[in-house]
Amino acid sequence: MIKAFNGYSINPKADEAGLEAAKMAGHASGAKLVFVYASCDYNIKKVIEGVKKVYKCPIIGNTSFTGVVVPHKFVTSEKGFVGILTLTGSVDVGVAAIAKKDAAASAVELGEKVAKKALKALNGKNPTAMYMVGSPTEEEYYLKGITNVVGRIPLFGGSCADNTIEGNWKLYTHDTITAEGVAVAFISTKAQITNVFTGAYKETKDMGIITKVNNNRQLVEINGKPALDVYAKWRGMKVKQLMGANLLAETITSPLGVKDRLGDLVAIRHPMNGNEDKSMNVGNKLTEGTCVIRMEASVDELISSVSKTLKELNKKLPGKPAFYHLVHCGGRRAGIDARINEVVKAIKKEIKDVPFIMEFTFGEYGYEQDGRNTCGGLMLSFTAFSE
Repeated sequence: MIKAFNGYSINPKADEAGLEAAKMAGHASGAKLVFVYASCDYNIKKVIEGVKKVYKCPIIGNTSFTGVVVPHKFVTSEKGFVGILTLTGSVDVGVAAIAKKDAAASAVELGEKVAKKALKALNGKNPTAMYMVGSPTEEEYYLKGITNVVGRIPLFGGSCADNTIEGNWKLYTHDTITAEGVAVAFISTKAQITNVFTGAYKETKDMGIITKVNNNRQLVEINGKPALDVYAKWRGMKVKQLMGANLLAETITSPLGVKDRLGDLVAIRHPMNGNEDKSMNVGNKLTEGTCVIRMEASVDELISSVSKTLKELNKKLPGKPAFYHLVHCGGRRAGIDARINEVVKAIKKEIKDVPFIMEFTFGEYGYEQDGRNTCGGLMLSFTAFSE
């Protein structure tokens, strides 16, 4: 049986915050893994040092956008925050991280290396699930490398985030802290993992073929026309309204989506910057010759989607939940803004007193039915482990 325990702190001193959160969660002697999500305003090394004063087991996590949610509380502070979820019981874990020190290094090869390190740390056990955190740049290729080593096993996790989209994010384990790279936790347990991966947006009739992409994440043309021209026409807006970072804010409630081969999953692609050449930078990989769909959701729907997704997750559970790990996009969080406590109430209603943690990321990872593990943006990746 797996059990989980929560802790948090808003102590302005990073080491004391880590220590306080760890002491609150407790159960140090039986701990197998600690998820740690903290503010980018902290010295992360100090946070981890504080946590390690209580726990001698592997640690994994990342900086979270503006806060974390733990049972019945949104934890945030301008001077820093940290939330943790500690796992104990019948579970084995292998954790590893690799920093990308050379911009030209292959993300696929780094993914393969981190997978081999994590497998070694798992001491011969077969992983039944994997948690991944990557920097928000090449997540798909890190995942491809990991998959090359272990095959397709159930995935959950998300990308590290900061509060201002300036690259101040960090991902980390008990022995590695980096802004660029990847970390993975292979989990071996008889407990069953259940995941719901969704954007919870509605499809519109606005769609087109991607005809030109640069460097995987720059959408240049849709239907042979400048991407911003096409998107602005779909929205009934002027291109100048979508230039620069305006595009990021304008597309939280109307992003783009790409369907998987079975149509079970629409992976959301968040347009993030409108360029002078009328191209747009997008938060995940796009491929020429595929269809992109304009999606829609109001802020009310972004909030209600949390409850709906948890209901769906609970219906899929094969037994009583031991804990939940909830990945919520930071962009959606920004759109929800001051109404975040409505999200907290929705979680409390659906989860009740089961331990959980929610982080806010700049990329989300998951899967749907028999589809492959994949990455998206502006999505929810809600996961539960049964007892």
